[in-house]
Amino acid sequence: MKTSRIANVLALAGAGFITYIGVRYLADPQGMAPGMGFKAYPTGQAADFLNVKGVRDVVSGLAVVALLAARERRALGILLLVESVIPVGDMLSVLRHDGSTATAFGVHGLTAALVAATGLLVLGERRTAAAESPAVTSVAVG
Repeated sequence: MKTSRIANVLALAGAGFITYIGVRYLADPQGMAPGMGFKAYPTGQAADFLNVKGVRDVVSGLAVVALLAARERRALGILLLVESVIPVGDMLSVLRHDGSTATAFGVHGLTAALVAATGLLVLGERRTAAAESPAVTSVAVG
């Protein structure tokens, strides 16, 4: 039960954080872009493309909240593992374009690791709970 609470807090905190980042990208894309880690980023009308990142981040957070609310633990764990690929892609993009190595690993890499760890924690709940619960046997009444 304690593992479940920790996983819930981590998932909810991550969902809140990425939703907040997404909203900030929608509200002020040029203000947020330097924090992504690239040397150069879109400006002017090209900065409108950063809204795509904002929408992606908001939806990523809302999907986690929806599965938490629906109590869909297995789906939540799988979603978190899948979503951990997003910051890996961001990290690789920053590195590929000679951006900030510190931001690539310290922000995107760490985010990927935390999201994946949370997903594994959620998926591990079922195995732990099954191992701890006593076997159920049926008794024939005659």
